[in-house]
Amino acid sequence: MSEAAFSRSEMMIVAAARELAGQRVCFVGVGLPNIAVNLAKRTVTPDLELVYESGVFGAEPARLPLSIGDPTIVTGATSVVSMYELFSFYLQGGLIDVGFLGAAQIDRFGNINTTVIGEYDEPVTRLPGSGGACEIAINAREVFVIMRQSKRSFVDKIDFRTSAGNLGGAEASERIRREQGWLGHGPSVVVTDLGIWHFDGNGEMRLDSLHPGANLDDVRAATGWQVSVAEALTETPAPTAEELRLIRDELDPGGAYTK
Repeated sequence: MSEAAFSRSEMMIVAAARELAGQRVCFVGVGLPNIAVNLAKRTVTPDLELVYESGVFGAEPARLPLSIGDPTIVTGATSVVSMYELFSFYLQGGLIDVGFLGAAQIDRFGNINTTVIGEYDEPVTRLPGSGGACEIAINAREVFVIMRQSKRSFVDKIDFRTSAGNLGGAEASERIRREQGWLGHGPSVVVTDLGIWHFDGNGEMRLDSLHPGANLDDVRAATGWQVSVAEALTETPAPTAEELRLIRDELDPGGAYTK
């Protein structure tokens, strides 16, 4: 399939879905994470249990939910409980394997900002805030992030730390997580419209795969720090016809997130 046959957003969603292969329980937000996780459930990991912060565990949505309050989320669910019970007994109880989040800004250590752009007291832009993301980031066993990449989103210093990543590095993160009693190990994957990032031993992002049509110059131009590149840098396999059909016909037929 040629590069022109799919959009950068579709490549990002497909790559993120594939990263979920082998995972079991995923706490998912709306937007791009929602599409990627529901695609994964239809492809690489059909037994994936979807958890939504409105109180739904083991969701089997008949269509892509428009929000965490969309009634379709409860379709075939294992259980529907209060948000308090979901966060207290499931998330803080250590039952979530992956938290799948989006971000407005992210730094090299995977710390996330979804609160404000600019100074907190007088922001240029006020964003939706944390919701349950800060709790997911510290208590899910690992965290996946999906987001579009630019120098405005991949920044050397985020304007506000909404959700903790590897803080100032792996050693500090491990110590603080242990002292605070956080259950999670922090971020492990960041998927953008340019490539796939994992984290090195110091807790910093490392580019491991470039999407078709992207190159290192594109990545460097869209990153606010010096890019760390894997020695064995690979190219992300292009989306299959079936993956694209699922996105276009079932998950985002209006193209709200993929165009």
